Amino acid sequence: MATVFDVVTVTSFVGLVIAFFQFSDREIRTLMYLTLAGIVFAVANQVGNAGYYILASILVLAGIGFAALVIKR
Repeated sequence: MATVFDVVTVTSFVGLVIAFFQFSDREIRTLMYLTLAGIVFAVANQVGNAGYYILASILVLAGIGFAALVIKR
């Protein structure tokens, strides 16, 4: 893990996994929504490593917000 975005996105992804197993109903639909958030984190990592820090930060925050909405539902 070489950059800040590597650490942030991997940590966020680990948070998704923990949230799925601890706080969700463990349905396939919830898993698919959280997979979408995981893809957003992967894209944010690549964008951040390319030097677009503001866009990557927005994507990370959007992924966290979307995952929170999915888990809360």
